Amino acid sequence: MVVVLIISVLATLAVPSIRLLRTRAKTAIIVSDFRTFDAAFSAYAQETGSWPADTAAGVMPAGMSDRLNNTAWLRPTPMGGRYNWERNQLHFGIRYNAAIAISATASSPLPLDVNQLYDIDRKGDDGNLFNGIFRIGSSLNPLWIVQP
Repeated sequence: MVVVLIISVLATLAVPSIRLLRTRAKTAIIVSDFRTFDAAFSAYAQETGSWPADTAAGVMPAGMSDRLNNTAWLRPTPMGGRYNWERNQLHFGIRYNAAIAISATASSPLPLDVNQLYDIDRKGDDGNLFNGIFRIGSSLNPLWIVQP
């Protein structure tokens, strides 16, 4: 009986730690994806003199299939939703020339997890969701600014 009690206490203590580790791993993947995608889009713009046209969430932007990892761009993100290339879009009254958003789709909903958003911002930017490179965009979508 004592052994069962000890095991259950240890399990109770381990579950939150495992959740935290999972969230941190997802955060690391998303931040890495954003940085990799940012570099690919920036290289495209440098070479062609313009940004790719705007696309829907989960759609590969024209001219980027040989520059982006198709699997990473087209799969649901670790936090839900899909990556979405945004060109010349308005978010909370501010127009961004080039950005990468994570948007909900019919097949991949995007649950709002404020703690994860702050974690992504702390790992990839300045820790403030209302300024810097990583922000909250319209519809509360995560937004990585490639060019303001």
